[in-house]
Amino acid sequence: MNAIAKAIDTLNEVLGRVIAPLIAVVTLVVLYDIALRLFTGRPSDWAFDITKMLFGAHFMLMAAYGLRHHAHVEVDVLKRLLSRRKQAVIDILAYLIFFVPFIWMLLTYGWSFFMRSFSRGETTYGMVSIPVYPVKGVIVVAAVLILLQAIAIVIRAIKELRQEASA
Repeated sequence: MNAIAKAIDTLNEVLGRVIAPLIAVVTLVVLYDIALRLFTGRPSDWAFDITKMLFGAHFMLMAAYGLRHHAHVEVDVLKRLLSRRKQAVIDILAYLIFFVPFIWMLLTYGWSFFMRSFSRGETTYGMVSIPVYPVKGVIVVAAVLILLQAIAIVIRAIKELRQEASA
């Protein structure tokens, strides 16, 4: 079980380190659009749409990396006062009660959102028709990565419970 948790951690760590610098691409697109507007008085036809899509994809794909590094909001004011065993129980219960329904909804609706866009060949409405479905597919990919990271967290919580029980 520990090997599974480590494999998931490694996957999200590698993907996070690869995806994180791509925010620089978003920045370059914004700078290009600003420079074009400044020097020609007219923005590009595609930069705004590309910026929105890249930033959305970046945000979603970094969520699992953030969960791996506990960068998400946690209500640990009271939790940290508890024993490690009770913290593990709270983690397991919280993921089962709150996380599983949310991730199920994200996967279900994200998939139908992506498939509807893909089947229609959805594009942006600007002068340059940029396909939208790849970015909508990121919702599903991100949900799977977040789910995997949650599994790793629950595996560690179960391991903590077993260690406490055997001690």
